[in-house]
Amino acid sequence: MARSTIKNQITTAESIEQILQENKNLINDFLIYLKSIDRSPQTIKQYKNDLEIFLVYNLQNNNNKPFVDITKREFVRFQSYAIEEWKWSPNRLRRVKSVLSSLSNYIENILDDEYPNFRNLIIKIESPAKQNVRENTVFTDEELQKLLDHLISTNQIKQAAMLALAMYSGRRKTELTLFKVSYFKDENIIFDTFWRTDEKIRTKGKGVQGKMINLYILKDKFQPYLDLWLKYREDNHIESEWLFPSTKDPSKPISIETLNYWADTFTTFLKKDFYWHSMRHYFTTMLARQNVPNNIIQEIINWESADMVDLYTDISKEEKIGKYFLENKLE
Repeated sequence: MARSTIKNQITTAESIEQILQENKNLINDFLIYLKSIDRSPQTIKQYKNDLEIFLVYNLQNNNNKPFVDITKREFVRFQSYAIEEWKWSPNRLRRVKSVLSSLSNYIENILDDEYPNFRNLIIKIESPAKQNVRENTVFTDEELQKLLDHLISTNQIKQAAMLALAMYSGRRKTELTLFKVSYFKDENIIFDTFWRTDEKIRTKGKGVQGKMINLYILKDKFQPYLDLWLKYREDNHIESEWLFPSTKDPSKPISIETLNYWADTFTTFLKKDFYWHSMRHYFTTMLARQNVPNNIIQEIINWESADMVDLYTDISKEEKIGKYFLENKLE
């Protein structure tokens, strides 16, 4: 069964505007604090979104109460509401509670002169057990090739090239936006197999800089789609250092929101839930099927542990056993 996501439109610009000003000020100060301790922009954005969700709930169900006055009972009611009404998974609820707990720690430890009696109540409230509520969507070569062919035939060259880049690099969604045209030159080809970026790219990790690494892209697999996209750029006078520039402002890379929209259209075509991280599984599985050793896959994707390879390899136990005995018959 493919993984699925229940999406709820909880906040609006109008509802956020109605949040108590004292709570707004508190959130803004907290976000400034996060910047001061080198949290990444993406982390800060996620914290802001989660806090706005809670404060809109507080507006609608708690008479817009100051955050510092919310009781344990009211936090428990929020927890129950999120699970029963919004159908949140335990994992999502735990994440939002973690953000609320971080805000509470900030108030307790940093703003203790303003709120001397405040204590973090979130940590006292038990959370639902963490669950694996999603199964990975596993795509076959045939399914993805059919999608690529469809995108090319309908002149959606940019989408096809981005999909191919994801398939043949295994990079995260945010990293896909950061590729530059200059990375795809002959000097960057190694072992006649990969392009290796000549700049280190910011990837997931602590701090604003994250983890800076060089990225690998399978050359022969990606080349046809790269060529189509570069020709499209030339024919349409698209000039930008970014491989996939923003349509509105070519000086900036394509937005995450655009990739999210494309993912929805891919889901409609494939009739299976498409999300960009599934291509990280696809890339890992493809290398594993080519008998690339786990420690080499680890180096290509730049994981800290080779254990991650097994986690991202979508090969059934039967396929592994069958492959071995087809190649190594028992005497």
